[in-house]
Formats: sequence, C-alpha cells, structure tokens
Amino acid sequence: MRIALLSDIHSNVYALDAVLHDVFRENVDVVVNLGDILYGPIEPRATFDLLMENEIVTICGNQDRQIFEAQGEDISSNPTTQFILNDLGSAPLEWMRTLPPVLQFTDDVFFCHGTPESDLIYLLEDASSGKPELRSDAEILSLLSGNPSHLICCGHTHLARSVLTSNNQLIVNPGSVGLPAYQDDEPWIHMMQSYSYHAFYAIAEGEGNSWNVSFKRIDYNRREAVDAALKRNRTDWARFLYTGRAAV
Repeated sequence: MRIALLSDIHSNVYALDAVLHDVFRENVDVVVNLGDILYGPIEPRATFDLLMENEIVTICGNQDRQIFEAQGEDISSNPTTQFILNDLGSAPLEWMRTLPPVLQFTDDVFFCHGTPESDLIYLLEDASSGKPELRSDAEILSLLSGNPSHLICCGHTHLARSVLTSNNQLIVNPGSVGLPAYQDDEPWIHMMQSYSYHAFYAIAEGEGNSWNVSFKRIDYNRREAVDAALKRNRTDWARFLYTGRAAV
C-alpha cells in the first residue's frame, strides 16, 4: 500500500494545489489529511472547495475544533477567526464537525493529529525549552497509550520526521503542507521552524510491520499566500510563509 500523508494545510490552497498535483503523479492508493485544515488568513473556503474535489481520508485537528467551537469572546477578540468564519460559510463548519479525531485505518495503520489521546500534545517532540527536542523512546511509547499499530501517522508540529520505536513501530509526521513555521505561546512559548518555504508531505509504502517512508518538499508560488496573509494584516504569517522561519 502507498499512502500519501498530508497535514497542517492551514488554509493555504496554493501549497495544497501544488502538493496534490505531485501526489497524483505518485500512483498512491490513498491520500490522507491529518488535520489543521482551514485555520489561517489565506484562503479557507478555496481550500475546502479544492479538498472536496478530491477523494481524501481526513481527520480533525485542534485548530479545526477551534474554528467550529468558536463563540463569543473567541470570535470578537480574534480578527483571523472572524475572517475565517465569514469566508467559510456553513457547509465547511458542518463538514469539520463530522471528522473523526483519530482513525484506525487498518489493523496496522493508525492516524492521529497529535497523539492517540490528544490533538494538543506533540507526539515526537518536546518544545518546553522553546524549541523542539526529540522525545525519548519511553516518552513516545507512553504517549502512544498502548496503540499497537505498526505505522502511526501524526501531524501538529509542522516538522517532517520519522521515528522507529524500540518495539518496531514507525511514527511518521509528514510536515506541513501550508505553514512551514510558527510561534505559539501555549502551553509554553516556543517556535517550530522548517527553515524552508516549501510545502511538505510524505509517502509511506508497505504493509504489516514493514514500511518505508519518503519525504517530499514541493515548490510553489508562495507570493500568493504571503499576499493573502498581508491582506489580513498577518505579517507574522507572511514571514512564516516566505522564509520557513519563525524568528525575525
């Protein structure tokens, strides 16, 4: 089986379009979207429309929940959320509400956004120091909460990485399609940086307990995404998109 793994699109339809063009040349059996899909100051509705044109297995991310759970103060205090809700309309919100938080795709393959138990926790990295550091094998196994799948695919950190645990489980994070860097202040101030503006995805190939993974870095016209972010007064996102760096 050949699985194309996409994650963290974050409303960047320009990056998504370039990635899908590459994916469909790869003769994959299934395309999977690991969440955090429409949150962002770029093109939420256009991103949704492009996804609906294609057959893609999709799960929900934490910032997908942030959109459809937003109300009151969450909306009034966040111009980006206001823009997203106005741009999307009702159909994408209803679609996101139907998405599962995790998916046991086969006996051997499992999909989650963060960890099997939480869409807010990074599975492979600890960023409490302000920058990502690979977790120990014991920490990763603990966060898997006993899930026995041989291939576990996650997103959330925007960092492309694969780790083989001591019990021969392959964990793959394909990186971010649409946002190659960011800074967050929850649960601690930290930065995630790919150091490249490219759109990232991965292909996992195999079956049972034998899997290979290849990472893809796709060029696209980032100027359109940057201009959209600037139009929404998100100079921070414009920097992330143009440079792949969170630091000034």
